[in-house]
Amino acid sequence: MRLRVAAIPAISAIPAAALVASLGLVLAACGSSSSNPHVAAAHDAAPPFLSQLHSVSQIASTVPANGDVNPYGVAVVPASAGRLVAGDTLVSNYNDKANVQGTGTTIVQVSPSGSTRLFAQISKLPAGMACPGGIGLTTALGILPGGWVLVGSLPTTASGALPGLNPAGCLIVLNNQGTAVTTITNSHIAGPWDLAVTSTATSATVFVSNALGGNTSVHKGVPVAGNCTVVRLDLALSATAPPALTSSTVIGKDYPWIANKAALVLAPTGLALARNGTLYVAETQTSAISAIPAALTRTTAVAARASTIATGGALNAPLGMTLAPNGDLVVVNGNNGNAVEVSPAGKQVATKTVVRNGAGDLFGLATTASGLLLVNDGTNALDLYHG
Repeated sequence: MRLRVAAIPAISAIPAAALVASLGLVLAACGSSSSNPHVAAAHDAAPPFLSQLHSVSQIASTVPANGDVNPYGVAVVPASAGRLVAGDTLVSNYNDKANVQGTGTTIVQVSPSGSTRLFAQISKLPAGMACPGGIGLTTALGILPGGWVLVGSLPTTASGALPGLNPAGCLIVLNNQGTAVTTITNSHIAGPWDLAVTSTATSATVFVSNALGGNTSVHKGVPVAGNCTVVRLDLALSATAPPALTSSTVIGKDYPWIANKAALVLAPTGLALARNGTLYVAETQTSAISAIPAALTRTTAVAARASTIATGGALNAPLGMTLAPNGDLVVVNGNNGNAVEVSPAGKQVATKTVVRNGAGDLFGLATTASGLLLVNDGTNALDLYHG
């Protein structure tokens, strides 16, 4: 969110072996909740996950050779395939080297030891592929079995203004070599801002938070406010063909969004899927967290206000969200450099300052065995917040 153009040197270091071990876990193993009262009591007695974290170490700069900045999405590679190496982290960039939002085209691959390489540069799509409005890679970043990589695009105009198209944007599918092979577009995908994934060997379910659509206010032909949605995409997986969309269902509705000069757009961002099938949504504009029950199977949309579990308090324009090992939610705020831990019932149990005076610095994040992997937009780097 904060507009910066250069990375700074690493602020500290941690042993490479410890980082390798920490990155070997995948996010899906972390989240769970239970209706068993004895389990709930044990959870309440356990210390907050954030209370164990105290230091920030920079792993690597996320600025590639073309100068892209503003790292947004974070995805830890679960299994090696092609150019993907298990334990490495993919990071998507949203701005180009001129710092124009919604024009970043690169995904950087970072090893646990801090070495980096370019995984993909999607300056333009191959013939036959379409993404309404163009390319601007968002926080929506995930990896499917076989090494298929999904990344969202919410493009802007050359001046960094929101697109006038409705819907705008798409999901881009890349193979494990970093080559774009297809796009996913339909009327339910409007400015994909973040995503969460669960999968088997033959199918995947992808949840997408939209940042555009449902326009309620338009200025000079450009939408500036509306009510957007959360959509479930069901995909068929094959070892020999790209993921294929089999169904698309809106499961959350009436999430307000508004254009914002500093942040481009304030809209629902972070998504986290618990083991009981509840999908949690971080709402940036309203500083709230909502919960969509039975997200894997439901056929109707839940209204945002009807599903709110937490609002205000330490939440201050929450952006990225992940599940902690204890089943709590961890979100990072857009209006300061704080991380907030929230129980599945909506109780705010801990707040920690990750970046002092860090308004606009934090966006995408993921859980590791040692703490939190997160991108810092102020320094254009991938960091680890650890004990």
